[in-house]
Amino acid sequence: MGSKYLALAALLTLTVINCCTCANILMITMGGTKSHKIPFWELAKGLIPRGHNITFLNAFPSDFYMEGLEEIAPTSYVVYIRNFTNWDLVGARIKGEEPVPLLDMIKFGYEACEVLLSDIETKEFLRSGQKFDLLILDGAYPECAMGFVHFYQAPFIYINTVGMYMGSVSTSGSPTPYAVTPFLAKPFSDNMSFLQRVQNLGFHVAASLMHSIMTRGKLQGIVRKHFGSDVPGIYDLSKNVSFILQNGHPVLTYPRPFLPNVAEIACMHCKPAKKLPEDLEKFIQDSGEAGFIYFSMGSSVKATNFPEYFRALLMIVFRNLPQRVLWKYEGDDLTDLPSNVMLGKWLPQQDILGHPKLKAFVTHGGLLSMFETVYHGVPAVSLPVFCDHDSNAAKAESDGYAIKLDLFTLTPELLLRAIKTVIRDPRYKAQVKHRQKLLLDQTETPLAKAVYWTEYILKYKGAPHLQSTSRNMGIMEYYSVDVMVFLILAIVVSYQCTKKVLRLLRILPKHDVSIDLTRKSIKVE
Repeated sequence: MGSKYLALAALLTLTVINCCTCANILMITMGGTKSHKIPFWELAKGLIPRGHNITFLNAFPSDFYMEGLEEIAPTSYVVYIRNFTNWDLVGARIKGEEPVPLLDMIKFGYEACEVLLSDIETKEFLRSGQKFDLLILDGAYPECAMGFVHFYQAPFIYINTVGMYMGSVSTSGSPTPYAVTPFLAKPFSDNMSFLQRVQNLGFHVAASLMHSIMTRGKLQGIVRKHFGSDVPGIYDLSKNVSFILQNGHPVLTYPRPFLPNVAEIACMHCKPAKKLPEDLEKFIQDSGEAGFIYFSMGSSVKATNFPEYFRALLMIVFRNLPQRVLWKYEGDDLTDLPSNVMLGKWLPQQDILGHPKLKAFVTHGGLLSMFETVYHGVPAVSLPVFCDHDSNAAKAESDGYAIKLDLFTLTPELLLRAIKTVIRDPRYKAQVKHRQKLLLDQTETPLAKAVYWTEYILKYKGAPHLQSTSRNMGIMEYYSVDVMVFLILAIVVSYQCTKKVLRLLRILPKHDVSIDLTRKSIKVE
């Protein structure tokens, strides 16, 4: 009889523990490319085994089933994102044009929000009565999701998926001095010349103004339309972020002066290479001592949209390489493929990057790809296209393990020379191996760190003690401009008052005194 009571007590204890430690978590990313999902997936994989239930709202239908993860991809939102991102990014860059027109970028901010919140699936989800203990949002575009924060009245954190983007970090109070914070869409580093710092400041200020106009002028109204007129200002809501999981690391991005409510979790998705499928392994092994090259432009740059000129250029380069080439290419429209090239609509990138016969990685410079480059210790050639590709590629080049080329001036000779250089010059391999060593030398994995801080925020109900009051300050207060103006005025007023008092006491004359000595004329005989 006693054993039954003990068993029952143990079961009740486990039930209580489970109820106390398990949470319902809502993840939302409004990023326009599929790569934004990857850090969320990885964090979900770390949280679900610990008993948490994850609901993930995004624009890309699920690729797999995971126990404890429910993905919601509203149909009209999926269609909108698919149509919006069906762009010829490479063609525009080759012509020297902006890959995504500025007005389109501004329109995306509020149009995507309207489409998502108007979708019947989103409305049904909001009416379902589900309760959430925590929201995890994409820090690259969290503004629309502030409506969900207000609706569920729960603490929220960011995964700042775009490591070079500092907007959401700055809003939360962490310092982001423009002198050492390169604008994400330009090839600057944290060591800029005077002229670069002038340009960098201009880009930051212009981007902030456009973001403010879009948010206050359009997006704020859309959020209030769907969530009620009592929704506070978007920026006021976003300042209260409890924690930021920053997709960066001093080795991969730049050293940053973060507040205590920021933790860097770059390469959370990185994993040791596994064995390749037989067909890929055979293709690689048949390359002999020459080895192979891996070419991929990521998920945001669709190879099927490449202009014919660029495809022809690549064919010329690949034919003239002694190595074999694995090429991530989504279409079936290529003819006259060189015999040393193998295509794949989907390729296990990290397993390829970790293969011992890989000689070089030719990439678009996407953030996750550049992280994987260092994690697996592979020299690279980058062909940046848009958004943060330029800043990612500039960082890799300044660190000495990659060569950055501009599509606007690209020729077969330039690309061929760059690939051969990173393979033959041992400095590139040595530098990437050094960076790899620095990256891997951590006391805990990025995923373990992300899980810890997520549960910390849950445990302490938003952990307001980690937040700085600097998040509520305007520019004038934060940089003490008002104090400096006050001190200057105080000095001027004090000087004038002291001057008047001394004159009243007749210590100083009312007017300036001029001493005119009478000159005597001396005649010398």
